[in-house]
Amino acid sequence: MLLIPAIDLKDGQCVRLKQGDLKAATVFSDKPGEMAAHWKDQGARRLHIVDLNGAIAGRPKNEPAFKAIMKALGGEIPVQIGGGIRDLDTIERFLDDGATYMVIGTAAVKNPGLLQDACVAFPGHIIVSIDAKDGKVATDGWSKLSGHEVIDLAKKFEDYGVESILYTDIGRDGMLTGVNIEATLKLAESVSVPIIASGLSTRKSRRSSLRAALVRQDAKTGGTTPAAAMASWRAVGRSGPKASRSMPVAILSCFLSGRELT
Repeated sequence: MLLIPAIDLKDGQCVRLKQGDLKAATVFSDKPGEMAAHWKDQGARRLHIVDLNGAIAGRPKNEPAFKAIMKALGGEIPVQIGGGIRDLDTIERFLDDGATYMVIGTAAVKNPGLLQDACVAFPGHIIVSIDAKDGKVATDGWSKLSGHEVIDLAKKFEDYGVESILYTDIGRDGMLTGVNIEATLKLAESVSVPIIASGLSTRKSRRSSLRAALVRQDAKTGGTTPAAAMASWRAVGRSGPKASRSMPVAILSCFLSGRELT
C-alpha cells in the first residue's frame, strides 16, 4: 500500500481545515519545506500538496511555499499539487518546477475542455479532483454545490484520459470520521481508473481494496510516520474498528479499480 502524506497550505503555512472551512484552520507548521523533508525522511514515496488559498482565489497563491517544498525534496520523490489550477500555462509552470502530477478540481467542472486539453498535452500527469456532498459535485474550494452527479462526471473525466480521480466527501474531510465507503465503492465500480477517496476506513471487510493511502498530519499530536500509519492500519485489520480510535491521522484511502499507484 502506498502512503501519501498531504501538506495543506494556507498563507504559506501548513494547516488542517475542518470540512474545507478556511476560518477553521489550525496551523501546525510555518515551514513547509521542513515538513516536506520530514515526510521524505520518514519514508514517504509521494507527497500531496494543496494550495487552499489558490482554490478560493482561482489561481496559485502559495508558490513560494511550493518552491520551498520542492527544494527540500530535491527531486527525490514525486509530488502532486492542486488548488487554483485553472489553465495550461499554470500546469506547465508547476511541472517545469518539479511537480509530477497536477490536480484539477473546479476548472474540470466549470471548463471540462481545459481538463481534456490538459490530458492531451500532459498525458499521465493529470489527476482530477471531485469534491462532493450528498452525491453532488462541489466547486470553488467547496464553497458552491453544482447540479452535477459524481458518477456522471467521473465517467466523462475517465474518457478524457485522467491518471486517477481524487474523491472527497466534504462532509467528512478533516473530521477523522472515516471514508464514505458506500459512495467510494459505487464510484470505483463505475470507472476503471484509480479512485482516491477521503477518510480512513476501519471496516475489515474492505481492507483488501486498499492499495494506497494519503496521510494528513494531526495538528494537536504532531502527526505520525508512514510506517506508523501502516502499522495502525494493520492493527485495524487485526482488532477491528476500535483500533483506529487513537490514530492521529486522517487518511485518503485509494480504492483501485485498475492498476497500482506508484
